[in-house]
Amino acid sequence: MELQKIAQQLRDAENTKQPIAPLTETAAGITPDDAYRIQLLQIEQKLREGAKVEGLKIGLTSKAMQDMLNVHTPDYGFVLDSMVYKEARAIDAERFIQPKVEFEIAFVFKEALKGPDVTIEDVVRATDYVVPSVEIIDSRIADWRIKFEDTVADNGSSAGALLGSKKTKLADVDIAAIEMTVYKNDEAVDAASSSAVLGNPLNAVVWLANEVGRYDIQIEPGMFVLSGALSKALPFAAGDRFKADFGVLGEVSISFQPAEVTK
Repeated sequence: MELQKIAQQLRDAENTKQPIAPLTETAAGITPDDAYRIQLLQIEQKLREGAKVEGLKIGLTSKAMQDMLNVHTPDYGFVLDSMVYKEARAIDAERFIQPKVEFEIAFVFKEALKGPDVTIEDVVRATDYVVPSVEIIDSRIADWRIKFEDTVADNGSSAGALLGSKKTKLADVDIAAIEMTVYKNDEAVDAASSSAVLGNPLNAVVWLANEVGRYDIQIEPGMFVLSGALSKALPFAAGDRFKADFGVLGEVSISFQPAEVTK
């Protein structure tokens, strides 16, 4: 299997905003390991071009999403500096192909973490603070017709991240019992608990630290980890605004430029 060729096809799809057919249809026999190596080939090329890794994202942490893709494990992807946005500035929705937003708890680290054998205690010790966050997901695969290997190769369908401003120490909250309400254009549209993320977001971060260790990757001090969506992904269009209220963790907001601004 020509992994480099597939990696280039995904990069071309991202650059041209012309999605491609599912790899699970066009690259018969693709394995999860193939998919992660395709992901890494794209990231390594972007790093050579000057990008920097700011964080990692965890996906497929809910049972519903795992059942949909017929898998029993999360996946991950990289968040580069070019993918990080600020709350105060509206984002151009035209940058994406078929985007959605997810709302998550982000862990920011003060110490390195590298598997194997990372434990919850290790994650707690290495975490500096947590913040509410938004992940923009997008697919370079046509019509979101993805299976596990498709989304993994496509950098976990990641497209952007935005971190809230309120910093909370893990010792000050029960991170497995955070209640969240999501508002779209001032209307409540969803609610969820952090327990939806593998029972506890800490479990997701433990999984990530051990999984990336298989590829000799570690969570570095200063990096953040998007620990997994608390609720379903929501599509958006130009002009939409979202706010997620995470209770004791505070709020995070994201907005997209009106259509007349993007033209």
